[in-house]
Amino acid sequence: MIAQIDSRYIKTRPTKVITRLMSYAFFEGRPVTTKGRWINPLVFSLLKRFATNNNRYKSVEKPIFILGTGRSGTTILGIVLSMHREVGYLNEPKAMWHLIHPHEDIIGNYSQAEARYRLAAEDATHEMRQRATQMFGAYLTATRSKRLVDKYPELIFRVDFVRALFPDARFIFLTRNGWDTCHSIATWSKRLGVQVNSEKHDWWGVDDRKWRLLIEQLVKADPVFAEIGTDDLRHFERHLDRAAIEWIVTMQEGIRLMQATPDYIHLVRFEDLTSEPDKTLTALCDFCELPTDNTFQAYARQTLHPVPAKESFDVHPKVAPLFHDTMRELGYKP
Repeated sequence: MIAQIDSRYIKTRPTKVITRLMSYAFFEGRPVTTKGRWINPLVFSLLKRFATNNNRYKSVEKPIFILGTGRSGTTILGIVLSMHREVGYLNEPKAMWHLIHPHEDIIGNYSQAEARYRLAAEDATHEMRQRATQMFGAYLTATRSKRLVDKYPELIFRVDFVRALFPDARFIFLTRNGWDTCHSIATWSKRLGVQVNSEKHDWWGVDDRKWRLLIEQLVKADPVFAEIGTDDLRHFERHLDRAAIEWIVTMQEGIRLMQATPDYIHLVRFEDLTSEPDKTLTALCDFCELPTDNTFQAYARQTLHPVPAKESFDVHPKVAPLFHDTMRELGYKP
């Protein structure tokens, strides 16, 4: 499916198809594991023009960012929210974020230069604020949208940076059972991973770039890993083992954010979203200050359904205690 558009999406609100296609073609950029990367020079040319011209675009008010671990339901939540009449939805617009901050590309989609998982408030310069405001404002103007929804799970490690750009931002922290998330990551990486010339492109970045940065910049600095040591973790090869580590460090970051700054971060469990969409989305819209939209609610009910749970797997003994503890903290059975 191009831009996650299917027949139900088209029938429910046809005008949203145009918005999604514009998002996909002109703003999001194409990452290394996808086809159509020939369009990236055009995307960057347009984005640079938006970022540097003197046009006055729509103001970016109370933008909404979906955070968590990839493959935990962030895409389907974004697609459902994109059906809201006020929302313009960007699915991991990493081209835009790469132009905002030159060292944010942990995957290696557009650059092999230095990259940083974490970005803090002090990393946000005046020029970055201007570029962010112009590009996202141009997007809202082009799609005739009032509110921005940006799904980029790794922004969970950059919340203060994002708030420095958009002080009134809202964040949705999406959680999903660790077994299911890890299975989904492993399946995705095996299915879509490719060899390009001498480079490996998969979930873990270009030649494991994301994996190395995850260990060096996140895991080593995370106190929950202090007791087990991290020297051996970098050598993990199995996708499930790596996914378990990514899930632990991401969920622990979300737990800390919820405890420290609950006023602008809203917790959504994937299991609640799919089993009780009306209740879950009503609470989410209240938090984000999105008005009632019957078409949006009807689409959510038709689209969201409980997903059968995946089987547990043998978590590597080195990290199994942390995995199970994190499951308990989030209210899941380990």
